[in-house]
Amino acid sequence: MALNKDDLLAEARSAVVPVDASAAEAMLAQGCVVLDVREPAEFDMGHLPGAVNVPRGVLEFRVGDHPDLCDLQADILLYCKNGGRSTLAAHTLKRMGFEQVKMLVGGFDGWIGSVHKVELDPGMYR
Repeated sequence: MALNKDDLLAEARSAVVPVDASAAEAMLAQGCVVLDVREPAEFDMGHLPGAVNVPRGVLEFRVGDHPDLCDLQADILLYCKNGGRSTLAAHTLKRMGFEQVKMLVGGFDGWIGSVHKVELDPGMYR
């Protein structure tokens, strides 16, 4: 039986730990790895403080090569624009052996809607 996007997301959601913006902010304060799985242009327009950009489309290829994605015990907070890509990415990381993976509910849209800190690429508006 073929699966559609809703089936894949439902499967991923069952294995992923969601956190709201307040819990995510506490994770940031504790020094977790913040992984933005949006595309580079989206990341450049603004991202969570200290975030590392590894687009969803290349995540599996970057695990192990990226210094922030070598420790299977690291606390990792993932996000995308509104939660779809980060849900799939979190599920993938869990399947790859990462144990402390959490996903920001509502993604970047929810984060900025809650008026949390955002970093911008300094060369973006010159």
